Amino acid sequence: MKRILALLLPVIVLAVLVGGGIALMTALKPPVEKAEEQPRGLSVFAEAAEQTDLNMTVNAQGEVRPKRQIVVAPQIAGRISYVSPDFLDGGFIRQGQVLVRLESADYELAVTRARSAVASAQQVLAREKAEAEIALQDIRDLEIEDASPLARREPQLAEARANLNSAEAALADAQLGLDRTAVTAPFTGRVRERSADLGQFVSPGQALGTIFATDVVEVSLPLSDEDLGRVGLPLAFAETRDNPGPQVTFRANVAGQPREWQGRIKRTSAAINPQTRLINAIAELEDPYGAGTDDGVPMAPGLFVNAAIEGRSIENVVRIPRSALRGVNQVYVGDGPAGKLEIRSVEVAFSDDDGAYLNSGVEAGELAIVSPIQAAFDGMNIQVVERMPDGSLVPRTPRSGSDEETEETSALAAGNIEGANQ
Repeated sequence: MKRILALLLPVIVLAVLVGGGIALMTALKPPVEKAEEQPRGLSVFAEAAEQTDLNMTVNAQGEVRPKRQIVVAPQIAGRISYVSPDFLDGGFIRQGQVLVRLESADYELAVTRARSAVASAQQVLAREKAEAEIALQDIRDLEIEDASPLARREPQLAEARANLNSAEAALADAQLGLDRTAVTAPFTGRVRERSADLGQFVSPGQALGTIFATDVVEVSLPLSDEDLGRVGLPLAFAETRDNPGPQVTFRANVAGQPREWQGRIKRTSAAINPQTRLINAIAELEDPYGAGTDDGVPMAPGLFVNAAIEGRSIENVVRIPRSALRGVNQVYVGDGPAGKLEIRSVEVAFSDDDGAYLNSGVEAGELAIVSPIQAAFDGMNIQVVERMPDGSLVPRTPRSGSDEETEETSALAAGNIEGANQ
């Protein structure tokens, strides 16, 4: 027994010493500090919403056409004996100018015959008047009280007057035919095309050419019901002095150069187009070849133009980038200090390529996120990078965490932004 104790005692002492040493080292070991690292949010770009006044515009397209355009045609038959040198494609014409003249010999003869008939009828009427006076004198001399109209020669006098009126009407008709041998321009304008020439025999109503007036041109602009509301036009609109139509700016490229003309909405069409469900607003430009030109360039018929119609004005709306509008009426707002995303429903007053204008839902100064985000939800962690008006990028970091962490995050974000700018 003593021998066994002698063998085990060194082992027991060694085990006690080792165990004590381990326990002492464990007791003296400093506690492990747990680092509570916040998950870094998704970096997104945002722009600050701004309060402004909105002047709405509606864009449309249409083809320029003359307000007055007619087909030139004679009212009588005849051979063309004269064509005006201005009566050709693209020619300028004046009101009252003779465009085409027909051979007039036949109509001059008709006028001569009619004048002869008038002179004969006048002579017959004068003779009947003299005979009627003689008959009345005889009745008075014979003291006849119940003389008949025939004895007083009243029917003969009436017939002579009727014959004279008929002869004068025939003369007027012959003179009218002679006058119609000259086909004149009813207004000042231009010639679109000519379809007859010298020596050609034409019949009444046959087309000689097409001309249009240059005092006014018009453009039919198809508008939707929403567009009418933005412009402030009723379905049945006609401009008056007290209710002028909205201004319209026409734009087109002519000879490789952008051109611009100023017009006005004058009226709307009588009915909605059953195929497109749109209604046409008729815009006019006065004197397109004169005062209405753009540096001498007219807004010529046939030109296809883009039109910007001046719409209603709305005060105190909030503007955000168009890319910040999600779907129809949602906006993602980035809370810079909190580092959280918020989904809001907004009321859109108007939107175009320049931005979306809101009546409610976002306040001025709040950050509207423009970056694409998949599976976004309220309270989502984000790191907002604001795009300033001058194009520079400024990080918006959360306030939570230590100052050292905040400075480190800001420096990291600034480095990312500098790289993005490069």
